[in-house]
Amino acid sequence: MNLTLFDLDGTLIPTDSDHAFGQFMVDIGWTDGERWSRRNDEFYAQYQAGRLDLDAYVDFATSVWRARAPSEYLAARQRFMREVMGPAMHDNARSLVRDHQQAGDLVAIVTATNEFVTEPIADAFGVPHLIAVELERLAPVEGHAPYTGAVRGVPSYQAGKITRVQDWLQAQGRRWEDFERITFYSDSINDLPLLERVSHPVATNPTPALEHIARERGWTILKLFA
Repeated sequence: MNLTLFDLDGTLIPTDSDHAFGQFMVDIGWTDGERWSRRNDEFYAQYQAGRLDLDAYVDFATSVWRARAPSEYLAARQRFMREVMGPAMHDNARSLVRDHQQAGDLVAIVTATNEFVTEPIADAFGVPHLIAVELERLAPVEGHAPYTGAVRGVPSYQAGKITRVQDWLQAQGRRWEDFERITFYSDSINDLPLLERVSHPVATNPTPALEHIARERGWTILKLFA
């Protein structure tokens, strides 16, 4: 069996789902548009530069919805999937995932975006294995476990993706060495640690910085959304 890992934002979808969900909060009137959008854009620029304060960003990004009733934020997420993410999911990206699955690969999405935003996206791609930033929750009260705005455990960001993939494999009784071929598709320089760890790195819709490294090292370059 081969192992195939996909980054999500910019790789399987031509947008950043975390940033887009923040903008969606503005669009539906849950937060102040100008102030929120400006801060959301600042965090996104930090991410692109490889210097995101993930803890601060997760606290900011979840603050607008986590205090609301579950019925409200779950309905908002469904609407986000229907209006924003659905149109962003291209057939060629779906086909790429499906081709690996049909070849018998173990397939997972490994993303630095939080699980609340990405769970329905992974489901829409038909990928049951999602490694995302996990959100801390309090003990359930009347069946509801409130989100705190903090990250739980090791975040799947930069080198943390290696740790999270390794932990996920170990939970299944597997090791890196069990796979003849390990492929990782990513667009981002933030994913350089995991790209260097696998046997077959694929720079997918790469940023200029990652494309430069990929060309220097002779890595495969794939442009799904050209």
